Amino acid sequence: MKRSLLYGAVLVAMLTAWGTLSYAADQVPIYGSQLMTQQERDEYRDRMHAAKTEQEREQIRKEHHELMKVRAKEKGVTLPDEPPMRGRGMGPGRGMGPGGGGMGPGMGNGRRY
Repeated sequence: MKRSLLYGAVLVAMLTAWGTLSYAADQVPIYGSQLMTQQERDEYRDRMHAAKTEQEREQIRKEHHELMKVRAKEKGVTLPDEPPMRGRGMGPGRGMGPGGGGMGPGMGNGRRY
């Protein structure tokens, strides 16, 4: 009985984590998304997910960037000249707050207690 409860709990945890990761992947910012309909954003994400290589994804990004520049000009909106940088995590900064190490006070500073 306990084993089946454990397996059930693990299954629920895995499904929850999978759903969270899937949701997070779909929340990646899209260049010029403020100029797109929800359907266009969904189609863009679908194209990116369907691309088999990084080169294909880069081509989709470039085409999309050009389309958004044209659309922004038509609507009188200013977008940056270059698409945002990818793969940089949370952006500039040290990451883990004061100290940057994330190990807590007194940990990892060479002292022995």
